[in-house]
Amino acid sequence: QVRLMESGGGSVQPGGSLRLSCAASDTTRHYCMAWFRQAPGKEREGIVAFYTGGNDRSYYADSVKGRFTISLDIASRAATLQMNSLKLEDTAMYYCVAERGGGAWCPIVPLLAHDFPYSGQGIQVTVSS
Repeated sequence: QVRLMESGGGSVQPGGSLRLSCAASDTTRHYCMAWFRQAPGKEREGIVAFYTGGNDRSYYADSVKGRFTISLDIASRAATLQMNSLKLEDTAMYYCVAERGGGAWCPIVPLLAHDFPYSGQGIQVTVSS
């Protein structure tokens, strides 16, 4: 069983930045990792995905394209989601999810939560003025 540990998040004013990290308990493997988010009263939305081993294919939902960047921290092997120019509508619980492997197929769009068997507990991001 792979455990995903999320960190970061918090509260920020509109236009600000936050960084989320997601580390897998098994660092000997590569994963297709993604971030989903869910705002109160809304469906869970897949916003970014990438292969931690690097395959030059990353996915960004239109709602975050140009503002969010996903990358791998080489030292910690944690996936880092840099969120800039945050908007009120970015307020949500953010979940890191993963599936083993994915070099040849990651990401599959649209992102579907049931395609990722491993999930973190979720971390809150609040954007308010």
